[in-house]
Amino acid sequence: MKAALYPNFQKKNALSCAREACDVLARAGIETAVSGEFMKDFSDKPHVIFEDMSISAETADVVIAIGGDGTILRCAKYLIGKDTMLLGINTGTLGFMAGLESDQLDKLKKLKTGDFEVSERMTLDVVRRTPEGEKVCTALNEVQGRSASFRICDFEVYSEDYLVGRYRADGVLFSTPSGSTAYALSAGGPIIEPDLECIEMTLICPHSLFSRATLFAAGRRLRMKNTTPPSRGESMVINVDGEHFCDLHENESIEIYRGSKNIKFIDIIGNSFHESLCTKMCKPIK
Repeated sequence: MKAALYPNFQKKNALSCAREACDVLARAGIETAVSGEFMKDFSDKPHVIFEDMSISAETADVVIAIGGDGTILRCAKYLIGKDTMLLGINTGTLGFMAGLESDQLDKLKKLKTGDFEVSERMTLDVVRRTPEGEKVCTALNEVQGRSASFRICDFEVYSEDYLVGRYRADGVLFSTPSGSTAYALSAGGPIIEPDLECIEMTLICPHSLFSRATLFAAGRRLRMKNTTPPSRGESMVINVDGEHFCDLHENESIEIYRGSKNIKFIDIIGNSFHESLCTKMCKPIK
């Protein structure tokens, strides 16, 4: 068995966590790979091999992302369309997508025995069509649209060419179930189990008394059209998992639909989603 580490050393304790993870994996008889850019941090680990993550994503059985949720999202992009599984170890602030905390590294030995479950997480593909061609990107969490000038914007949303509604808001989120506990939750959306398959639309600060999050079947093809007049603001900015995708001017649109590939998440401790929900979301309230 082969595991690859994807650490984010900007996170506190990520280096010590990654080094300890290497030792646990070695004792379990699991080959471990790390990117060559971290060679000096693991040069004293004779059982570690160094290779680019793009290679590890093809050859490893599991990639272990060490950091916060942002680290896991960046790591997931390497695994789209691959059979390689993903396990997150949290050394960040929340780490809601992580399957383990940094004090649970001994459980990594279960990777060797197969004593874990695999959760298939759906993705979203977002497409921008222009006369020059198509631009496509895949989201694990969300597709976000907002005004470039942070002013209120107008837009329309269609499902299979049927007008769902015309909206005025600070922006809009199209989320996967995995992304329901991210920005969408803060914007008032529901919590959705990540194993479910649906598309969530949540308005950001809508200029309405009656706006609610809307769930669409995973097979729907959605289209969002920017109808904000240039006289009242700039273009809409489209971000995919926090990274800039494109700008939409008046009457331009993007399409959002279920991604063609899932991403496989490893659950070692069992029911980690609900455990994270209770310990990480409710704790600040209590």
